[in-house]
Amino acid sequence: MEKKKREESMAKFHIVRKGKFKKNGRWSLVRRSLNLKSFGMNMVTIKPGDRIPEHDEIDRDQEEVFVVLRGRGVAVIDGEKHPVSEGTFVRVNVRPKRTVINTGKKPLEILIVSAPRTSGYKPLGWA
Repeated sequence: MEKKKREESMAKFHIVRKGKFKKNGRWSLVRRSLNLKSFGMNMVTIKPGDRIPEHDEIDRDQEEVFVVLRGRGVAVIDGEKHPVSEGTFVRVNVRPKRTVINTGKKPLEILIVSAPRTSGYKPLGWA
């Protein structure tokens, strides 16, 4: 009953246009703006020559997916550089250190999606 009450108290849906998300500096707080509860999602705009902080996800046991929305740069995973540009998807397991560096002349925009490996997610058979 407790779970059902919690689900009913949440809005059925949220729609937020890009550019209208809650912000924290260069970060667009997509998860918070959409009231997501089961996975993380944020967007970051990286200036030319800048990067996101290098990190791993060991403490939070999270897989991350970086989706390049615009711009170009390099994903650095455990010190190995991988070129990325608009339309590139990068999945990183929990252990590797990772960062993304903007090597272009225009802003690099990345959507980051994450969830704990222990989330209980079960893919549909066809997916």
